[in-house]
Amino acid sequence: MRGWLLLVDYRDLPEDQQVAALRTAAATAAERFGLEVTGLEVAAHAFNTTFAVDTKEGERVALRVNTGSQSGPENVVAQQEWQRGIAAETDVLVPVPLLTPDGAWSVEVASEAYGGPLLVTGASWLEGPDVDEPDAEVARELGRAMARLHLQAEAWSLPDGAAMPVFDTPLFGDEDLLASAEGLDDDGRAVLDRAREVADEGFGALFDGASLRPLHADLHGGNLKWHAGRLAVFDFDDCGLGLPELDLAISAFYLRDVDPAPEQAMWEGYADVTPPPVVDPAHFEAMVASRQLLLANSLLASSNAELRGEAEDYLGVSVRRLARWLATGTFTRAAPS
Repeated sequence: MRGWLLLVDYRDLPEDQQVAALRTAAATAAERFGLEVTGLEVAAHAFNTTFAVDTKEGERVALRVNTGSQSGPENVVAQQEWQRGIAAETDVLVPVPLLTPDGAWSVEVASEAYGGPLLVTGASWLEGPDVDEPDAEVARELGRAMARLHLQAEAWSLPDGAAMPVFDTPLFGDEDLLASAEGLDDDGRAVLDRAREVADEGFGALFDGASLRPLHADLHGGNLKWHAGRLAVFDFDDCGLGLPELDLAISAFYLRDVDPAPEQAMWEGYADVTPPPVVDPAHFEAMVASRQLLLANSLLASSNAELRGEAEDYLGVSVRRLARWLATGTFTRAAPS
């Protein structure tokens, strides 16, 4: 985890000043990727920041400035090489990663405003809007794409110089900020403690002696595009080693709302390609619920001032959802009727 003193100053900047600081870093990175830039616009500013770069050759590429990411250069190698493997060995549409002229998958740019070096990656631009809220049709395609990723990953090996984190605990190895989070009463803290305990038990039961493979680990509507009747998957920054049922649980978390059709369609799409993993329902629900813990924890750590400002309210939402899961055995994001 990065820990420069000036990072505190960056974290407190308003969004427009953060973006301005990162734009300078993106422009420097574009030059080091060998791009002749004619346009540079912010496309997304959240946990990380992505810029749309138009080039003299008439192409558009995505440059991602890692501000919230924990990925180091060896993780980026794994992410980019895996995307290359997916593109070559499956029909899943993913971005084509960019290499620098000297063959590197990323560049490191010094940023005084940020308070230290920033890791920047590049990839081809994917057309179409983000899916955001998948309907049943898109969710079925998500299930199919996920199954193809899992089959490809089972036979794929990390290349030399590459590494992925292991996702065998609810917080994926992140520092536990929930334990000291402010704004919780005794009941709320008890819910978080019990939720973490049950989630730990579920992960322990599933991962004990299991064979792991690469997972995208963040397959939700914000990381999917739908264009010309085809689904595309992007943002491999959170990928790591885990179990197929964890990927399914993560997507189920985002699909769990009033309408059960999208989640059911995801499972059906997965089964169109390969049989889904057989998992104890209680352990699966623990993995679904663990996503709530991870997201609440991530907001507390965010370098984005706007997201960090939402952390206390989201912590309250998290406690209510987790309390309902502990009481019923089923996790849902839907508000109680």
